[in-house]
Amino acid sequence: MTNTKPVHIKTISEFHRTRGLPPPQHPLISVVDYALVTHPAESTAMVFDYYSISIKRGVGKMFYGQQEYDFDEGVMYFMAPHQILRVDMEQRKTAIKPSGWILLIHPDFLWNTSLVAQIKKYEYFNYEVNEALFLSDKEEAILDGIIRNIEHEYQSNIDSFSQGIIVSQIETLLNYADRFYRRQFITRKKSSHDILNRLEKILSDHFKQSGIAMPTVQHISEALNMSPGYLSGVLKSLTGQSTQQHIHDKLIEKAKEKLSTTALSVSEIAFDLGFEHSQSFSKLFKAKTNLSPLAFRASFN
Repeated sequence: MTNTKPVHIKTISEFHRTRGLPPPQHPLISVVDYALVTHPAESTAMVFDYYSISIKRGVGKMFYGQQEYDFDEGVMYFMAPHQILRVDMEQRKTAIKPSGWILLIHPDFLWNTSLVAQIKKYEYFNYEVNEALFLSDKEEAILDGIIRNIEHEYQSNIDSFSQGIIVSQIETLLNYADRFYRRQFITRKKSSHDILNRLEKILSDHFKQSGIAMPTVQHISEALNMSPGYLSGVLKSLTGQSTQQHIHDKLIEKAKEKLSTTALSVSEIAFDLGFEHSQSFSKLFKAKTNLSPLAFRASFN
């Protein structure tokens, strides 16, 4: 049976209480042993009001859209406040004994620190479940060490240094995760190149049509069944360019083709490429080529 209405968990204390754990030693930050967490009997969706960073093994099946992903091998994934997670508890019967840890961070803990704004730069908080980070044993050991430092600090006597020390450890953890994601993009080059090829086909097919709005990053990522952030990370690792830059490059390529091989006006070309106003097209074209569309066309005459 599946509970379709998400369970809203607002505080770290509430998470501890509903998961059969003793009260947290700090109300705004907690490291939880995943093996000690109890789960509801039925599959359920959950929404949290805090950040969650986890390394989990043997959690059964998780769902993104209509697809399922088996996380028995152990992965790291990240959730920002107000995101939805659903775990299929029916599959837990065949899963291995769960293990790992969960770091819970309430946004209030970051208040008046540099990380309150910096944490938004880590795009993997917006990745989907199927875009989790697969770690080597060595990488996992590094992160485990940082988690133990965080746990030790908030379990000690809290003083004026505690928040700064813990925040610096969290930032180190996030920077390592950023590095390991870049490694994952590189080591999975075969699948990454497949993504690049599929992107090229989507853009080519799109620009074969006339008068259709220029594709957005969201449109492209949905067509590839990926989050915008993960797609951009893969593309940057391969080409150094974001998804938006790839879209613009393909658009400029098609614009050059039309300017040099047809007698269409700039306004007609702009419309064909999905622009409502030719001025917007001309501005983008000049920004990318240092030439206006007419100046580029003149160079072929």
